[in-house]
Amino acid sequence: MDLDELDYHLPVSSIAQAPADDRDAARLLVVDRATDALEDRVFRELPVLLRPGDCLVVNDSRVLPARMFARDEAGALVELLFVAPDADDATRWRALVRPGRRARTGAVLRVDDAELTITAVAEDGERVVAVVGTTIPELIVGHGRLPLPPYITHHADPDAVDHERYQTVYASAAGSVAAPTAGLHFTEALLGRLRARGVEVHALTLHVGPATFRPIRAPRVEDHRLPPERVVVSQEVAAAVNRARADGRRVVAVGTTVTRTLEGLAARAAGLTAHEGTVDLFIVPGHRFRVVDALITNFHLPRSSLLALVAAFAGRERILKAYRHALDAGYRFYSYGDACLIT
Repeated sequence: MDLDELDYHLPVSSIAQAPADDRDAARLLVVDRATDALEDRVFRELPVLLRPGDCLVVNDSRVLPARMFARDEAGALVELLFVAPDADDATRWRALVRPGRRARTGAVLRVDDAELTITAVAEDGERVVAVVGTTIPELIVGHGRLPLPPYITHHADPDAVDHERYQTVYASAAGSVAAPTAGLHFTEALLGRLRARGVEVHALTLHVGPATFRPIRAPRVEDHRLPPERVVVSQEVAAAVNRARADGRRVVAVGTTVTRTLEGLAARAAGLTAHEGTVDLFIVPGHRFRVVDALITNFHLPRSSLLALVAAFAGRERILKAYRHALDAGYRFYSYGDACLIT
């Protein structure tokens, strides 16, 4: 697929800068793959749109306050975004650093009394960072800032609303540098109504890394690569998904992260099993979905791996038609925006 086939025009005015007043007050565009029908609903109506017996799977990863500012030895300001512990030494972390020229191997940075050393520069440009006098998780808790996406105009100065609303209500496993945004619309009350209707709700963990949200640069979509992201799927959740599949009940993924996890693990074996490790599946049109029957997701950036996944699930022409409808109808896009239910 040519990258241009995943492009569309998005006015800046359509990018949501703040969440809806209430989480479940976001709009919900229902896309029916069987009939091509589009239906404008509200997210709090989700219980009547799902079926008793549906197996709803959410991502319970919690966003880390992973953005931090340090000073180099000349006193210049350096920005870090801590991504994940280094695979070879968990006491060191990988980080995106700007400007890179101030973070070459051996460079020393300071955050208050803590001394950070750049021990290596990875092929993808990420820095491996070691710290003296504390640990990086302690440093993140004490000095980190919420890493809002750059298309939110106040991303450099998140406020109290952001700290509450850029986390899902069920977030528990800290480790993401961006929110699994499809889940931002759920409330505890809405989850209770879903369970009362007979919808099963289960949680897995995928810690969202920065590469998930980067635009695709390769002219051919298939030539793009996603780095591995850390996942945890319990035996209980794997068994619940397997039972739903065996019973002919729908598996409803809340977000592209859940979709990538379930489909990535299903590609390795006939049925899901407990897994603690990584997934790196890049889903593009032509992918055969083995697990996910319905998808709840936000509206995604043009020319992105997220849009490629949604196009694979819904069909490229169908999803671009849905996006045109959403733009004409005034839906709000991206992280704080509205949602889609693709059935």
